[in-house]
Amino acid sequence: MTSVTQMKCACEPCLCVVSLEDAIQKDGKFYCSQACAEGHKTMKGCAHSGCGC
Repeated sequence: MTSVTQMKCACEPCLCVVSLEDAIQKDGKFYCSQACAEGHKTMKGCAHSGCGC
């Protein structure tokens, strides 16, 4: 059996795949950055190159 160690950021338009140990967890979902975790209320994008969220 293999365990999941990475998953797509829970931010819908975000393209990032995040390591579960590095992810920011909020409401049971995993995000690649604080900006995505807050729903981009105060921060635009996630600062990862090539991602347009």
